[in-house]
Amino acid sequence: MTEDQAKKHYENPFVITKIWRHKDYPLIEVGELVLDRWPDNYFAEVEQAPFTPAHVVPGIGFSPDKFLQGRLFVYGDAQRYRLGVNYNQIPVNQAKHAVVKDYHRDGYMRTDGNYGRAPAYAPNSEGYWTATPEVMEPPLPIEDAMWRYDPASDPTDDCYHSGGDLYRIMNETEKEALIGNTARNIAPCSENIKYRHAVHCSWADPDYGTRITKALKLGLKKVKKLAKGNHDELVKATLPGGKFKTKTCEMNCACCKKPCIEQKYLDEMK
Repeated sequence: MTEDQAKKHYENPFVITKIWRHKDYPLIEVGELVLDRWPDNYFAEVEQAPFTPAHVVPGIGFSPDKFLQGRLFVYGDAQRYRLGVNYNQIPVNQAKHAVVKDYHRDGYMRTDGNYGRAPAYAPNSEGYWTATPEVMEPPLPIEDAMWRYDPASDPTDDCYHSGGDLYRIMNETEKEALIGNTARNIAPCSENIKYRHAVHCSWADPDYGTRITKALKLGLKKVKKLAKGNHDELVKATLPGGKFKTKTCEMNCACCKKPCIEQKYLDEMK
């Protein structure tokens, strides 16, 4: 996925709940990782091996995925706590075909020359610690005003597309199981919450919304009307004090004269 494709994607492609469909974005093979032997010493080569997504070769950047951005720091931080600040000097973690020159020196259990007499500051007149812009992360283009990001208010993120895709690849048995399980579990909820869920299902797939509406014995016309608005309008229309009941159901279905879900789904509870 190119940066331009990411900008135009129908949902936020960097949210962990989303997927990149292989038919749209085929996997690109970049190489193989071959394990060709057992460790000679389990402690030295396994227990002391730390892993972090921050360790990459030049030319690989990092996406704005929030989980990845967090892991870029916390994975290394966990290794510093577990193995010590100089964990990259442990043989199993050292670069095998390059001399690593980073900004870190000193610290507990430093086992090499600690960069000798090299100055401990940058910039300096001896040429140490100079940046390599050719392998640095490229600048992130920003449009409009910069402010905190709230996924709920992102107009470019379709939160229901993935759910609809999953529903559409289900066979009839799977769809019926989904509707039945949902109806039985949401039955004790208040009417306003049921209407919210029915609308969410409709936004994912019209058939999904219709079937869950009928299973919960809700008004299909009401659901379709609510589905014409956006999420904020849906929440406002279903707040307590409105036209939808907010009393929860006791779910004593065996004695109920007017069960709130279709009878066939109640029969499956027996």
